[in-house]
Amino acid sequence: MDSLHILFPVSGVKTSVLIPPLVAFVISFFTSMGGVSGAFLLLPFQMSVLKYTSPSVSATNFVFNIVAIPSGVYRYIKEGRMAWPLTWMIIIGTLPGVFIGYYLRVLYLPDPKVFKVFVGSVLLYIGIHLIYEIILLLPPFSKGGMGGLSDKNRMTALEEKFKQSVAEIKEKQNTRIASGLPPDAIVKTVSVSFKRIEYEFWGERFSFGTLPMFFLALIVGIIGGTYGIGGGAIIAPFCVAVFHLPVYTVAGAALMGTFLTSIAGVFFYSVIPAKGGMVTSPDWFLGFLFGIGGFAGMYLGARFQKFVPQRLIKLMLGMIILFLAIQYILQYFL
Repeated sequence: MDSLHILFPVSGVKTSVLIPPLVAFVISFFTSMGGVSGAFLLLPFQMSVLKYTSPSVSATNFVFNIVAIPSGVYRYIKEGRMAWPLTWMIIIGTLPGVFIGYYLRVLYLPDPKVFKVFVGSVLLYIGIHLIYEIILLLPPFSKGGMGGLSDKNRMTALEEKFKQSVAEIKEKQNTRIASGLPPDAIVKTVSVSFKRIEYEFWGERFSFGTLPMFFLALIVGIIGGTYGIGGGAIIAPFCVAVFHLPVYTVAGAALMGTFLTSIAGVFFYSVIPAKGGMVTSPDWFLGFLFGIGGFAGMYLGARFQKFVPQRLIKLMLGMIILFLAIQYILQYFL
């Protein structure tokens, strides 16, 4: 096994060539179900386990996204669950944000200790919104006298449709894997304007304001560019928790947006010079190894997403994210 251990010269990491793809596969399989590439979890792994803490770790995370995401996006497109208007709004908003995020990272957050607090704060924000959305879908909160009630009731109704579909398909086909969304559960664009975008999914209509989504994507791009995640880990739960869009329709759009903004992120970190000769270019080989594991994990995660209730997907992501957030924030004060 020692022969498999190599030194990655750019990052200074020394580890087995099997570790990056295996870790990325496991992470991506689960996170891709929620429209998240898994880069937000790979960053803590690289910083804490592999001791890779220089600003170029953000660029390496972008390389992982570029290699890994296409397989997941392919599955969502093939199964008709890509909300294209939402996808383009995410891309248009996040691209300029990534450019701003690059400068924030190299000018104001080069210290690993300070950067970990920033990472923890971002993760805490994501986790709280995911758990909050799960609570709102519980029976005591999903009915009666709360703001945005119709949206919450529709999300609950979608969950009930999911359960009924699982029971019906299992009864008809009598197999363990024959469950999930029916073939006609695809995304259909209803209308697109400068004010509002509306689409249909599984007999229900969902909409969001065009400008609010653009400004959200811009802010997410800035944070994602600084963090090295492309923004999908933030915008996906935000679309679910605030805009009340079903995770089945958000996942593909978030991954596609993350893929394109990651290309821009690698370009900025590789071409634009940093102050004091600071190395910001990615460790290409390390990022590629993470990427090939993520490629397999995302393909399978996107394929099996329709077999998993969205409440379970959000609960899984929320608990992992909150754990990491608390750990990173506390270690700054210890």
